[in-house]
Amino acid sequence: MNRMTKSQIIEELATKLGIPKTKATLVVNTILDSMIEALEDERRIEIRGFGSIRIKHYDSYTGRNPSTGEKVKVPPKKLPVFKVGKMLRDMLNERVRKSRK
Repeated sequence: MNRMTKSQIIEELATKLGIPKTKATLVVNTILDSMIEALEDERRIEIRGFGSIRIKHYDSYTGRNPSTGEKVKVPPKKLPVFKVGKMLRDMLNERVRKSRK
């Protein structure tokens, strides 16, 4: 599976902007820390053209342990939910269409 790691993002930023990796690391960490703080405060993050992230609340429920079948109480939880932006979705779909020709 291909993926891009945080260190690769830092490397690309440093290369493209011609800045030291220490400064690129500071920039990436500042952005990610700010996003985490916003989500902790239950604020929505929106990056136009890319997508948005919000917190979704899930109530507690009774589930089942798959291996024993025993009933288990699942506590309420909050999870971040990403919704892709229209511009990004359209761009990716266009690339898929072109690659299939």
